[in-house]
Amino acid sequence: MNDPRRQQFPDAVDDYFDNAPCGLLLTGTDDRITLANRTFAGWVGHPPQELAGRRFPDLLAAGSRIHYETHFAPLLQMTGSLTGITLDLIGEDGSRIPVFVTANVRTDAGGAPVALRITVQDATERRSYERQLLEARRVADRERERVQLLAATLQRSLVPPSLTPPDGLVAAAHYHTASPDDVGGDFYDLFPLTRHKWGIFLGDVSGKGAGAAAVTSLTRYTLRAAAAYDDDPVTVLHNLDAVLSHEFHGDDPHFCTVLFGVITPTVDGFDVELASGGHPPALLMSASGQTRYVHTTGGQAVGILKNPRFVARSVHLGPGDTLALYTDGLTEARTGPNRRFDDHDDFLGFARRESPTDAATFVAAVQRLLDGFGAGLEDDTAVIAVSVPPHS
Repeated sequence: MNDPRRQQFPDAVDDYFDNAPCGLLLTGTDDRITLANRTFAGWVGHPPQELAGRRFPDLLAAGSRIHYETHFAPLLQMTGSLTGITLDLIGEDGSRIPVFVTANVRTDAGGAPVALRITVQDATERRSYERQLLEARRVADRERERVQLLAATLQRSLVPPSLTPPDGLVAAAHYHTASPDDVGGDFYDLFPLTRHKWGIFLGDVSGKGAGAAAVTSLTRYTLRAAAAYDDDPVTVLHNLDAVLSHEFHGDDPHFCTVLFGVITPTVDGFDVELASGGHPPALLMSASGQTRYVHTTGGQAVGILKNPRFVARSVHLGPGDTLALYTDGLTEARTGPNRRFDDHDDFLGFARRESPTDAATFVAAVQRLLDGFGAGLEDDTAVIAVSVPPHS
């Protein structure tokens, strides 16, 4: 039957075939070329008539030829079509031409395959773009690794390399970083003040990143210096408040919440006087298994209010007792939609299940708890615990 479109444009079909912007091939079921357009012939460097009788796989690079003959050709025979597979042609001069190949099977009236229709598209620009994209990703990965290394190094500089408890008191601590790409603002320390007193503190600076790290560093050293000058816990927090208010004010205020304590050895254990600057209460786990918060209700954050109020409470640690300080990254971890871990005193229940305990055991249990939160742990978390061995 005559096609009126062929009569209207007698040369259009031949021109389209020969000069299409992609390579067009017709091969037998044995992959031998019966017809090739000029576009494809120009890529491989042969006149179209010289390609007749040559096997299409022989025009491919070695790796592409192996893939085509062992995988793609059988798949084409089985399914009747291939879409967008990536191969490399080899030109007459040995150059490699990356291409996308699409093909389908031509069948006779009985459904038996008689020929293969193959379309070949130049993928040079696409391959170049992919290489550039891959290199950009490598650069980004290297930069991220650099940032993570810098953040980890800076974070390590903000926590003490070791704790220095008095004889007869055991201490343990853990810092959990929520994001390897940023520096958090949690801090803690345990250090000697005099021959008979030790200082302990834990807190959380507002914000993240380099700004928070600067405040954290200043806060740690100020607490140490202020405690050496006057070891009254409330006075220490007032001195810290004066420094933060002076250094960070106006359009860039920074503040922190903190618990600061002074540990004094006694005949049967240790007395701890804790002052709170708006921080969650410490947790006392006794040798008998009883667990309670050491409430310091009324203490206000440090460095944000004029004439803030700080509250102190005293607690005694005897043999088998453990005292734990923590930051709110733990209690505010998300455990479900619109639900935080400590919404229903879950942390107190967790501590009761662990009691009686000791510093190292409790900190290890908290570490496992934090690891279990996964993505629900959105903020850095620090925990420090001290305990008196049962035999003391």
